Amino acid sequence: MNTLTLAVLFLGLLLLLYAIGVPVAFAMGLASVLMMAAPFGPEFQLSILSNELFYGLNSFGLLALPFYLFLGRIMNRAGLTEEMFDFAGSLVGQFRGGIAYVNVVASILFSGMSGLATADAAGLGRVEYKSMRDAGYEKDFSLGLTGASATIGPIIPPSVPLIIYGVLAEVSIGALFLGGVIPGLLLGTVLMIFVAILARLRGYQSGDSFALKRVFNTFTKALPALFIPLLIVGGILQGYFTATEAGAMAVLYAVVIAYIYGDLSASDLATELRDSAIETFSLTIIISMATMYGLVALQMRIPIFLAESITAVSSDPTVIMLLFVGLFIVVGTFMNVTPSLIILVPILLPVAQNVGIDLLHLGVVMVLTLTFGLVTPPLGVVLFVLEKVTDADLEDAMRGIAPFYIPLALILLIIAIFPETVTFIPKQLMG
Repeated sequence: MNTLTLAVLFLGLLLLLYAIGVPVAFAMGLASVLMMAAPFGPEFQLSILSNELFYGLNSFGLLALPFYLFLGRIMNRAGLTEEMFDFAGSLVGQFRGGIAYVNVVASILFSGMSGLATADAAGLGRVEYKSMRDAGYEKDFSLGLTGASATIGPIIPPSVPLIIYGVLAEVSIGALFLGGVIPGLLLGTVLMIFVAILARLRGYQSGDSFALKRVFNTFTKALPALFIPLLIVGGILQGYFTATEAGAMAVLYAVVIAYIYGDLSASDLATELRDSAIETFSLTIIISMATMYGLVALQMRIPIFLAESITAVSSDPTVIMLLFVGLFIVVGTFMNVTPSLIILVPILLPVAQNVGIDLLHLGVVMVLTLTFGLVTPPLGVVLFVLEKVTDADLEDAMRGIAPFYIPLALILLIIAIFPETVTFIPKQLMG
């Protein structure tokens, strides 16, 4: 049986299991075992599988996951998001369509603490949507902007998807964090330009006038929370912490300020700790199964076949990156970010290395593109979250987000075509 047929069977079996409701970790594990047990598959060797399951989790970088997951949960539970929203309002609320700008700026600020689009939509999104509706903005515009701005979360550091990519691709997590800064800020800027255009076309009014006193007051209240991204990024840059250690320090700091400034009880802390542990366990099982899936794919020469097929189209890194982007868009519409990363990274890494694509650039582009899948049907998780935390239904959320695909697609093309948007800061600060 040729490699193409094996690749279609292997991936098709995985997608079939995933589609019928088998959890992605067990779907990958079962697909791997079934292919090895088949007469046309690689030899079944239990010792190799067990070693791969164990060593797939043997990574110091993977220790960062529970810290950043826990950090985002603490910030949400403690109610510190509203202080950041008020501070964002004091900065940009005076412009035409002011609350819409506040929505984007608040998401940029919050992304430095959560690292997840779903955390942004579930925590800050509720506040953003209500504020826009109270100010008289249409439901579709409020929903669309809230969903679109949530995609900033996984790009600006810290970022849970970038941690997962870093572990799988063996790329510095600190460099990935820094690489996400410019793309995240560019995404926020393009969204605000799009808001400015819509605000003028729809005749939105200006918000409250700018008041330096209000900026100072809201900044003072938000300062304890705003210090978190500075602690993480600054600690990494100065060499005080690795990305993992920075996450641990940020959690310790967040717990303290949540008790002092927020509304976090001991029972709340225990609940969030338990939920973070469950989420961490789920992710580590997925990663472990993914390493086994990647091993079986390698034994069947699927990555080599894919590399040869793509490079037959072109050997230009930009063309290959754009082909990757098309693949990520398709995959992102029916699969969440984490399983997509775990399945695709081991397969596509040899292709990227063969044509000279910077793995740092690939990681940020990959996470950004797959994140857009969170706001696209049929499995856009952010759309489902917005349905739960607002008075809108799923159809409203899908209709509202549609116009915002334009700025999201534009920024994606810019970042994919120009690697310097990702690599500039890490090269300048880390060499």
